[in-house]
Amino acid sequence: MKRFVLALDQGTTSSRAILYDQDARAVSQAQVEFSQIYPRPGWVEHDPEVILDSQFKAARRCVDQAGVMPADIAAIGITNQRETTLLWDRHTGRPVYNAIVWQCRRSAPQCDRLSAAGYTEEIAARTGLVVDAYFSATKIQWMLEELPGVREQALSGRLAFGTVDTWLVWNLTLGAVHATDSTNASRTMLMDLDRRTWDPRLCELLEIPASLLPDIRPSSGFFGKIADGVPGMERFAGIPITGIAGDQHAALFGQACLTPGSAKNTYGTGCFLLMNTGKQRVRSRSGLLSTLAWEIPSGACYALEGSVFNAGSAVQWLRDELKMVESAPACSALAATVEPADDLYFVSAFTGLGAPHWDMYARGLLIGLTRGTDRARIARAVLDGIAYQVADLIDAMEQDAGMRLTDLRADGGASASEPLMQFQADLLDCRVDRPADIETTALGAAFFAGLAVGFWDGLDTIASLRRTGKVFTPAMEADRRTRLRAGWHRALERAKAWEE
Repeated sequence: MKRFVLALDQGTTSSRAILYDQDARAVSQAQVEFSQIYPRPGWVEHDPEVILDSQFKAARRCVDQAGVMPADIAAIGITNQRETTLLWDRHTGRPVYNAIVWQCRRSAPQCDRLSAAGYTEEIAARTGLVVDAYFSATKIQWMLEELPGVREQALSGRLAFGTVDTWLVWNLTLGAVHATDSTNASRTMLMDLDRRTWDPRLCELLEIPASLLPDIRPSSGFFGKIADGVPGMERFAGIPITGIAGDQHAALFGQACLTPGSAKNTYGTGCFLLMNTGKQRVRSRSGLLSTLAWEIPSGACYALEGSVFNAGSAVQWLRDELKMVESAPACSALAATVEPADDLYFVSAFTGLGAPHWDMYARGLLIGLTRGTDRARIARAVLDGIAYQVADLIDAMEQDAGMRLTDLRADGGASASEPLMQFQADLLDCRVDRPADIETTALGAAFFAGLAVGFWDGLDTIASLRRTGKVFTPAMEADRRTRLRAGWHRALERAKAWEE
């Protein structure tokens, strides 16, 4: 009897479900988009119930399309948008507020207080992270400080905190399991990165009750079974959840970046560049993050990471807010009709700049407009702006790792854009290797889950299952590359520190 692993991929703008066979081929997939909530400029929220509904709907559609019985599913893996923060009532299961999304800048004042008090170095030493509104801890702080009665409920032990993986597991087990994995925990700014445990000192410093926090478990292992009677998931009852990882960690694993020095970049709503650094964390000197790559029974693996907060979301902005293109493929096709320009630049700092710049107060910028600027040139500038930000990350990563990158593995929805991938190879002067299946985030979650139940038998098998789709090789002259990047950095400086 043929068996499968089901990956639930809960992302920032949509929820996906993908069913994999033993050859790691996607036999069926479904995607359900959901709305973003923008209460104020720089604020981003999601409705927690909509997250559940969209993810459960995607799972049902995926399995129905495949004509597979739930009994044929050996295990479920979960991967998720990281840092997005939820608090809910342990007794009723109801959220106290909307989910505060990783992109949200509302807790910048809490970060400013920590920095002004001189805690930046201590937090970096303990967590591998910079003090920024990106991470979960100051989002929790904001809820405790700004929502009436929430701190009192938290101190009484009534409330639970979780990133999206924890929220899914809690609901799939009807409240029996309150747990996260170590990759998601590493993104909260509350976990000791070396010990992979919650840090009492940081909880005290940020005035966050330890009773809020979930158990931390390895990325591959048992997280419980889907309970009887979960609304919308009744027929999945009894299937074990055996893998969890934050989306970028899952993508690194799905891309089979299993040896130190191997790197991938996911071109999704944001861009996330990770390099495997092996069994020891590497402390960045260039504004990157030290993070946990994954934790499996054979041990923990660490990574360096750099994040671009807005990448594919810039294309969505062209589509949804400006109505300039009908779809992401249409944007790519339009951009391909013109060459990269050295006089028009787009900085997608809608919610600030991430690594290596870390400016919570930067905002988006389109500069170099003339009367001759048309839709095609704007579409090209938006795609090129993604590649420029990734090139900045690569520069910082090479400096920290002390090595030159010769190969970048690319994935995520925006990696389907041929002009973007070619321009990325040109800017980096290295190969960009796009896999046959660009949804490697879900594949990584499936791998973690499958390893735990013996569906796949080890890392050598995982490595053998990766399939290259297309390799983009650099074809740009060095002087043109230098000129283009100099113009980019001029534009970047003008976008910084815009919001007071």
